[in-house]
Amino acid sequence: MGISERRKREKELMRKLILRASMELFVKEGFHNVSIRHIAERIEYSPATIYLYFKNKDEIIYKLNEEGFRELNKRMLRTSSVKDPLERIRKIGEVYIHFGLENQEYYELMFITKATMKNLEEPECGWDCGEEAFMTLQNTVQDCIDSGIIDSQNVVATTIGLWATVHGFVSLIIRERLEILPDEHKQAILNQAQNFILDLIQRIRK
Repeated sequence: MGISERRKREKELMRKLILRASMELFVKEGFHNVSIRHIAERIEYSPATIYLYFKNKDEIIYKLNEEGFRELNKRMLRTSSVKDPLERIRKIGEVYIHFGLENQEYYELMFITKATMKNLEEPECGWDCGEEAFMTLQNTVQDCIDSGIIDSQNVVATTIGLWATVHGFVSLIIRERLEILPDEHKQAILNQAQNFILDLIQRIRK
């Protein structure tokens, strides 16, 4: 490995180290309670080192947001081969739930932390990836409307309603709001999550 290749690799490893430490601190302490100095202390480098890679905290959280949505989009795109739009919605919901439970720190930053929504008009905020994920679901809802499966005059409102349903399941589990239930009940709720989505669609059928 040449010098330039080694430096490039070392730089990428440092970026990943900064991002990982930042995500852990943002989730544990809260975005507004974490400073660049805190991040530097976590990785045992000087604050100046952080600024060599990111101009501020906003850029760090935007990058984490983008990474999370890229992974979610990759998983959601696998559902595109499902021809039946109703079944595709079920698959999208399944993908969303599994992503959230397998990547709880990313999910916290992507869908719960307020700071992620700051300055969405900024090109570096990474929200294009978030919009892509939303449009994957919205386009499938539109397919259901066009096929007569769903009776709706507002595709956006219907899409948000479905999203809110699965988001509620994931958030309750991540925030440990179901800890009062026996384990077998929690697992049953998770297993039946997709049925709730389909039941919701049944309620808004023609």
